[in-house]
Amino acid sequence: MPQFALPADWPNLLLWTGVLALAALIADRVASGLLQRVFGRVAARTRSSWDDRIAERKVVQRLAHVVPALVVYLGIGPALGVTPAGVADAPGELLSTVWTIVRRVAAAYIAFAVVRAFAALLDSVNDIYQESYAEAKSRPIKGYLQVVSLVAWLAAAVVIVSVLVGRSPVVFLSGLGALAAVLMLVFRDTILSLVASVQIASNDMIRIGDWLSVPQAQSDGEVIDIALHTVKVQNWDKTISTIPTSKFITESFKNWRGMSESGGRRIKRSLRLDMNSVRFLRDDEIEELSRRELLQGYMRDALDTIARYNAAKEAGDPGVIPEIRRLTNLGTFRVYVQKYLEAHPKTHKEMTLLARQLAPGPEGVPIEIYCFSNDTAWANYEGFQADIFDHLIAVLPEFGLKAYQSPAGSDFARVIAGGS
Repeated sequence: MPQFALPADWPNLLLWTGVLALAALIADRVASGLLQRVFGRVAARTRSSWDDRIAERKVVQRLAHVVPALVVYLGIGPALGVTPAGVADAPGELLSTVWTIVRRVAAAYIAFAVVRAFAALLDSVNDIYQESYAEAKSRPIKGYLQVVSLVAWLAAAVVIVSVLVGRSPVVFLSGLGALAAVLMLVFRDTILSLVASVQIASNDMIRIGDWLSVPQAQSDGEVIDIALHTVKVQNWDKTISTIPTSKFITESFKNWRGMSESGGRRIKRSLRLDMNSVRFLRDDEIEELSRRELLQGYMRDALDTIARYNAAKEAGDPGVIPEIRRLTNLGTFRVYVQKYLEAHPKTHKEMTLLARQLAPGPEGVPIEIYCFSNDTAWANYEGFQADIFDHLIAVLPEFGLKAYQSPAGSDFARVIAGGS
């Protein structure tokens, strides 16, 4: 090991080293404060917004940290009274060693400050893109910028290590081939995320603002950020789910954008009716329902068809009871529901619209409403859906129908009280 001896004028050298450290500190404060203040004033006076985004990300302020490192890098020689030629002649002396270490650390810090400012510049580029271009939601570039930032940081790491050990960066880069398998393992998630980001962007699978349902992640909400490694979804309960980008390629999810862009949102809900209330309509009920606006045309045509059919049946064998046709309250109610939906101003008339009877079961006979609302906003859609079923449930007694529901405790109590 080399034996270091303090020079005779070490107090003087220590003083000049302190002066250099103070000069570097002052240079840092002046450079960062002055450049940031000047650039901020210039950005505030311009009409463009790109310089404002750069100022917000503190790109200039981070780049200003190069100045004190340069002061140390250039001033350590005069402070110690050492020159590059002197170091080459006496490489093992204490001052030569200190000069070498300080310059290497200063150079490494310069590389660190530059790449840190470059990363902030990439963030400002993403901000400018999102603010200035309408296609930013459908074609986000944040993931690609993060790849560039990652490459820059890796390059800076190689440069910093090579500077600190005094070797050429080529030496380290030549050894990366042997470490390719290790690097593939270390950056496996990054590679998968990059491939997923490319596929998501090229196939327009996800955009900022899309409503996603991801059952595997128990997530249901709006996309607020698409990055290289993760996609952030703000759920409707205001929690935020962070989902790996690669999951959107390997697993299934539902994007509700198509519903929003189509202008119609589906309503598919059943109203279950008590089968004991299903019967034929009486003459007075037929007369009453024939006066309803929505049923006038249907009742007229249906009664005319039934009358002609039954007249043909009556001409048969008088000893046989003919199987005549009659209107049922359930069939008439189903037609009323269809007409009601067709006349409602909030139903989408260019999409499927029907009221159909499903297979009866232990819980009654279902009448399913299948239509689309022309308002896709969640609150308006739910309000419209509720209005439809409020009206249909209220109008059931006019058709002699009853809604089916399981017996409640009050029903059993009434039965018990009646039995006692």
